[in-house]
Amino acid sequence: MAVKIRLARRGRKQRPFYHIVVADARAPRDGKFIEKIGVYNPMTKPATIDLDRDKAYEWLTKGAQPTDTARAILRFKGVLYRKHLMRGVNKGALTEEKAMEMYNAWIDEKESKIAARVEETRKEQELFWKQVSGEVKKVEKVQADEETVAAFREEGAEETTEAPAEEAAAPAEETAVEASAEEAAEAPAANAEEASSEEE
Repeated sequence: MAVKIRLARRGRKQRPFYHIVVADARAPRDGKFIEKIGVYNPMTKPATIDLDRDKAYEWLTKGAQPTDTARAILRFKGVLYRKHLMRGVNKGALTEEKAMEMYNAWIDEKESKIAARVEETRKEQELFWKQVSGEVKKVEKVQADEETVAAFREEGAEETTEAPAEEAAAPAEETAVEASAEEAAEAPAANAEEASSEEE
């Protein structure tokens, strides 16, 4: 029996969330499953993932094959990293204590990043609701100091003085080209007039 770790869709229309389940590969997507190991909600910012890491690791070692999305979730939550470290333990490259120490350090770092992202999102939402209610005006642009503004204006003035000199050279070339083109056009017209007067 081929066993998969995959997502089973729940939630209403346009508002999905998913159960992370271990199921027979032949079972329908939202049908019968062997065990539920977590929940994934992509509608929150950042996405909410509640996963039993130990059960997921246990099923991986038994040979369960994750789908692409489930594999990404397992990688994000560190289950595949644990499997990688345990493979090193089996080969004798690491001790189990050292591997678990590395794994726990990785998990702590990852959880702190997620917590920082959640806090940032919470602050953004608070600021948005304050702006909507009128408590706080929109953030004004930061004014540059006078020295920077003066330096910027001087650079702009230098560029503008160089540009007209180049532009003056370009029209002189254009008028020379236009004059030669007009002469070439006038010469056949004059020849045609002379020929017509001779015929008369």
